[in-house]
Amino acid sequence: MEKSIITIMMASLMSIVITISLITAIPNAYSQQENQQQEKYVLLNQWGSEGEAAGQFSQPADIAIDSKDNVFVTDITAASSKAVQKFNKNGTFISSWGQAGYGQGSFARASDIATDAQDNVYVVDANNPNQVVQKFTNNGTFLTAWGSHGFGDGQFINPIGISVDSKNNVFVSDFGANNHIVKFDNNGTLITEWGTAGNGDGQFLSPLAIANDLVDNVYVDDYGNDRIQKFQNNGEFLAKFGTSGNSAGQFQDPEGVALDSKDNIYVADTNNHRIQKFDNNGNFITMWGSEGTGDYQFIEPTSIAVDSQDNVYVVDMGAQKIKVFALSSTTG
Repeated sequence: MEKSIITIMMASLMSIVITISLITAIPNAYSQQENQQQEKYVLLNQWGSEGEAAGQFSQPADIAIDSKDNVFVTDITAASSKAVQKFNKNGTFISSWGQAGYGQGSFARASDIATDAQDNVYVVDANNPNQVVQKFTNNGTFLTAWGSHGFGDGQFINPIGISVDSKNNVFVSDFGANNHIVKFDNNGTLITEWGTAGNGDGQFLSPLAIANDLVDNVYVDDYGNDRIQKFQNNGEFLAKFGTSGNSAGQFQDPEGVALDSKDNIYVADTNNHRIQKFDNNGNFITMWGSEGTGDYQFIEPTSIAVDSQDNVYVVDMGAQKIKVFALSSTTG
């Protein structure tokens, strides 16, 4: 997400929650001495640069992958008609859609993106007051839209994250003062919502990315509390992990979360400029990345997705790049 926008919103939200305690509920094996045989990830591919041509980006924000491993990337300040760009798994540009505006198929600020079991594409528009979620076919044909801004049931102040479970239920996070997660069916009918401002179990301080595991549990990137929270599909709190810091298992303003085919959890630890991997119980497995422009470095990793082969795709907004990593056959 755009740093300036997040800074402004966080300043306005600090009056809601005065202090944030550092919380951890799941024991995590964070000691570097205990992880001398950490998994290693190698760079497979990267693409993108700053610009307005096909395959270039202005501020790439989020990424999603469909069942055929096509890759969709949102660009929140894109010029012309490429708020959403579609690539094949190798980074070859396929198509784009989404001009600036407020009508069907247009975006004021396309933020997060997700796909469903039929490979339809859902995009959150953070700045559109009457079309929070837009649904498209895999090729960008508009299907439907729903959602509005406000404090009522199913409404948002700053909708910013989205995920879709195996039953095609849609989950949207509200980074604004509502600090909640809202669950809809895939036509926009409200099912349930949960969350309030705070640092207790099931509370949030600016929830961002959302992801679902193989049994449709919901993982929420609780940005302001530097942690990940895990819920049942109906919003019942299950667990949490993470504290503020730069050691293994700690976060500084995490902005992305994703799961692989084994329900391992990947977190884009944005202001630590790295990716961290955990098992489904929140136990630390490995991490990679540092600040910079090298192959294994990031400037501002904002989003993460995993394909059918468990390759890890990272959006580096600061570098206007997509980087793809695979688990190495060697560790140590």
